[in-house]
Amino acid sequence: MNQCTEFAVFKVKEENIQRVRELSELIFSEMNLEKKVILDYQVLCKTDAKDTLCWHLTWLDEQSAQSTTQKWPSFPSTKEFQSLVLENLYYGHFIASI
Repeated sequence: MNQCTEFAVFKVKEENIQRVRELSELIFSEMNLEKKVILDYQVLCKTDAKDTLCWHLTWLDEQSAQSTTQKWPSFPSTKEFQSLVLENLYYGHFIASI
């Protein structure tokens, strides 16, 4: 089983950064509620743009990443999170190529 890595980059008003960080952690917990599919995560702030956050997630495998992210609209914290995000800058899943 190959782990899958996700990068998601968001632009957020600086005054909402803390709440977006809190909601990110809630969303990860909600995604792991039925089964632990996110093995590790980091919420990162871009060094030269304080209004830009990145999720770096390690998923159990590609299937878990795809099936869980398809449920995105159903997670309780998603709506508030999306209301605070000004722009979704990047989103993608990656697996080892070797």
